Amino acid sequence: MTEPATPRVAVYIDFDNIVISRYDQVHGRNSFQRDRAAGFDKHPERLAAARVDIGAIIDFASSYGTLVLTRAYADWSAEINAAYRDQLVARAVDLVQLFPTAAYGKNGADIRLAVDAVEDMFRLPDLTHVVIVAGDSDYIPLAQRCKRLGRYVVGIGVAGSISRSLTAACDEFVTYDALPGVPVPEPPKRKPRRSSRATAEQEPEPEDPQAAATALLVRALRIGHEKDDADWLHNSAVKAQMKRMDPSFSEKSLGFKSFSDFLRSRSDIVELDESSTTRMVRLRDAQ
Repeated sequence: MTEPATPRVAVYIDFDNIVISRYDQVHGRNSFQRDRAAGFDKHPERLAAARVDIGAIIDFASSYGTLVLTRAYADWSAEINAAYRDQLVARAVDLVQLFPTAAYGKNGADIRLAVDAVEDMFRLPDLTHVVIVAGDSDYIPLAQRCKRLGRYVVGIGVAGSISRSLTAACDEFVTYDALPGVPVPEPPKRKPRRSSRATAEQEPEPEDPQAAATALLVRALRIGHEKDDADWLHNSAVKAQMKRMDPSFSEKSLGFKSFSDFLRSRSDIVELDESSTTRMVRLRDAQ
């Protein structure tokens, strides 16, 4: 029997979103659509290389509390999705059948998922956490509604296919790649550009995650120093502020075992006081 104080978690998986995003992450943008048109059976090794570990997602979601329901939305008659059915059923995932409603294959998962999630929050008022496994901006209104209804919202998406606006709408956002046990894929090889015009149209390089994390840390510390008018701040309070500003922040995804390790790596920027069990941090005077 579940103890009353135990957090209760609902998980909603836009299965097509996560499968397609992972495939494109491993093999390059729009690879899924091209390979589906050509036939996945011609290169089964490509499917295997981009296979999604559903267990890693569900195990991570369970770290927030007891899973009271888990649903995955997709067209389960499609061969690529059907290959996951046994794995999903073994983890007690409810498979919600969807069918394409347009020639380009849009199946309306976002609408059905959102309707079910809102209905579940009213039907199950003791739900404390909602985990949305998807990365596109269609889910921003759902994340915002869940928060207004008092739920803690966790997003999980594949790096490279995540809307920054969705990240900001969640209380916490984790990339699929950062989940325990998930291998980080090699970046897909890009074909060389054929003209100077094509080169000029290349997308800008993404911001260095280490530099972005450092800037986030500095902002959080400055806010803390100003708000509390304190010289030293609690490590946990600083991390909480960083997560509020950027729910996707995770020291583990940056290669650090703990937040303290992350802070130590920025010793030129911050000063640590580890003389007691209550660890404190502050910006160096130079900042």
